[in-house]
Amino acid sequence: MQRSSVCKIGAMAAVLSAFMILCSSGGAAQEQAAGKKLYYAVKPLQGADLNAIQAQPDAGTGLTMFTYKVKSTRTGSVGKSYSGMMVGQSPITTNGTTTTTVYVVPLILKIGGHTFSPTAADSACLAGKVPLTVLKNSPMVVASHDFKVNGVDVGKAQYSDAFQRANFWMKVAANGGTYHNKLAFKFLPAVTVTPGSTHSALLSVTAGCTGLYGGIEVNWFDSFVTGTLIPSLASKGVGPSNFPVFMLYNTTMYNGMPGSCCIGGYHGAFGTPVQTYSPFQFDSVGIFGLGAEDVSIMSHEVNEWQDDPLGTNPTPAWGHVGQVSGCQTNLEVGDPLSEKNYPNVTINAFTYHLQELAFFSWFYGPPSIGAGGKFSDHGTFTSAQGACR
Repeated sequence: MQRSSVCKIGAMAAVLSAFMILCSSGGAAQEQAAGKKLYYAVKPLQGADLNAIQAQPDAGTGLTMFTYKVKSTRTGSVGKSYSGMMVGQSPITTNGTTTTTVYVVPLILKIGGHTFSPTAADSACLAGKVPLTVLKNSPMVVASHDFKVNGVDVGKAQYSDAFQRANFWMKVAANGGTYHNKLAFKFLPAVTVTPGSTHSALLSVTAGCTGLYGGIEVNWFDSFVTGTLIPSLASKGVGPSNFPVFMLYNTTMYNGMPGSCCIGGYHGAFGTPVQTYSPFQFDSVGIFGLGAEDVSIMSHEVNEWQDDPLGTNPTPAWGHVGQVSGCQTNLEVGDPLSEKNYPNVTINAFTYHLQELAFFSWFYGPPSIGAGGKFSDHGTFTSAQGACR
């Protein structure tokens, strides 16, 4: 898949080709990123055989996914065909419910003599609340909030389910409105990780409610997650037919050196059958501003996984928006609207932050089949992306 203006994470060629993160070019961008600017990455599946992968759920060995085919109506790519895979059953042709198990693994990180634990009460930033409990009660997990998207009531649902219903609303409504793509969350015991000084650092914070933030080197961390952590969780039920996510608390990821910062989360895929996964940070400090608080980063990554689980769904070129300074050609629904929020959701007196997300029609062209005829789930995009140059 060809991209321009793509900064690839990693020191060695093999790693360079595996990770992709969007960033500005030049040294000034890295200075801006250090401790302040937040980016999102994706680790696409290498050498994907879509036919073989589609057979995996039929054999009970992989995620339930559907294949879509669409012809672009976008300027510069009119009539060009695209095909990809998404999690669940198709909202275009079905009206049933799919449920995918999501395993949440809290990570307790010991960095530089400090412990960053999502299972401990946060008196400094969360008024004594436990971050993991806050996440458990969030609209990412519970289905108690009635989502109204661009003036359309898409029903009580988890945010990922509400987004997917809104994303294909014209089709969902035409099929009777009963389509759902639900996530069944299971919370595993916390895992303690001590990366050591070679692969981690303490980052000073000049704003927010605390003076320290954790940092972990993303290439080492990804190797640990895929090579050690995920295999060790097989006895707990983690495997290719479900989606493990890893919760980092007030800890971000960096590329190579702590100054090359900050990566809030990413989703990836590897192996045969394909295993998908996603680490994400839960931020209570507030140093990154909009698009980073509490479950906002989780909302970015889970919804990108839902619509682009392998990181390989192709689109016409788009860019110069959100975190993207050039052009890219993949169906990453969060990247175009990084730092844009969906309206806050309050549950049990806690105000949650969710990221606004781009609709399918924004990538492939009008007319919109999304809720309210818009091209994102809070109406920021009122038309599809134009030609990207």
